[in-house]
Amino acid sequence: MTSSSMRIAVLVPCFNEEAAVATVVAGFRKALPSAEIFVYDNNSSDRTIAAAREAGAEVRSERRQGKGHVVRRMFADIDADIYVLVDGDATYDAASAPRMIEALLSDHLDMVVGFRVDQAAAAYRPGHRTGNLMLTSFLASVFGREFKDMLSGYRVFSRRFVKSFPVLSDGFEIETELSVHALELALPVAEIETPYYARPEGSFSKLNTWSDGFRILGTILRLYRSERPLRFFTAIGISLILLSIGLAIPIVITYLEEGIVPRLPTAVLSMGLMILAVLSVSSGLVLDTVTRGRREMKLLAYLSQAPVGKT
Repeated sequence: MTSSSMRIAVLVPCFNEEAAVATVVAGFRKALPSAEIFVYDNNSSDRTIAAAREAGAEVRSERRQGKGHVVRRMFADIDADIYVLVDGDATYDAASAPRMIEALLSDHLDMVVGFRVDQAAAAYRPGHRTGNLMLTSFLASVFGREFKDMLSGYRVFSRRFVKSFPVLSDGFEIETELSVHALELALPVAEIETPYYARPEGSFSKLNTWSDGFRILGTILRLYRSERPLRFFTAIGISLILLSIGLAIPIVITYLEEGIVPRLPTAVLSMGLMILAVLSVSSGLVLDTVTRGRREMKLLAYLSQAPVGKT
């Protein structure tokens, strides 16, 4: 099965990208002549919709603000064999799409991530580069090392990935959620180096290095709590146990030497912390069983979809 015989959908989420969206549409129309190009506008206040239509894309809208909401809508609405997700800011290389699709088909993958190689100093701001490196390293330490560029917005998916992926995030955390979903189910994925360009004149980034970075970090922690509950709550339990023992040691020594308990409130606090520690570990054990069931259900939903190239 070749890419020319398959339905390919290019999905472009946009918010105030009047200066860039026409370039994106034209680039992918040239790189993937048989693909359908869908631009989803997210409450733009400029001429994004008009520019996308003039360039030949099918334009739809999502009123709930945030990239996660847009991706959820796109994945639900569009039916295709292969999905190309790309930002509408003209920073990604459309010419790399056939190579990414070919890797998806030839290696029977479910996701191919465009690993950004910046072509200009202005393409990748130092704060974003550092934040991406830190968050990618943290993700690797928590869920396993599979990605070098976790936050890339340029990805190619199989239909079975898209139709079995439960989008829960609202904003730019969506890339993190996509990566964690693939790692959790041990799906076949790959990264391919692609050029990364500076935004065209008149186009401005909607990312904030600090606020969006903290939101993404919070997403990783929430996913760690939900996907690794035994480790998460055991770590809390161990911390409480150590604190409880630290408070109890002087009390026990005094009792053994003098036969009295002079600091009763401290003793009560120590006992309470130990009880909380036991409850935390117990909660982790229960939630670990629940999480295993959820993971099995997600895997069954994934397996219910036909592999790429088959219908």
